[in-house]
Amino acid sequence: MLICPDCQLSHDLELDVCESCGSSSLICRLGEVECRSCGSVRLARLSAPTGSTPLPGLADEVEAALNRVLGLSRH
Repeated sequence: MLICPDCQLSHDLELDVCESCGSSSLICRLGEVECRSCGSVRLARLSAPTGSTPLPGLADEVEAALNRVLGLSRH
């Protein structure tokens, strides 16, 4: 979900914040969340929409497909 910078400063929203500095200026990409304020990086947490169930093994299938396309191997 995109939130404008002015709304991010509002204290009545329940936004994710950086665990290091408390900033709500976060970007999420390829399974990681990076803080734009301090540069801290953490793994993204999966959150399924209410009432839905995650597909078993989907993350592994996506990882395997990316590894094939990018020529990466598991270590």
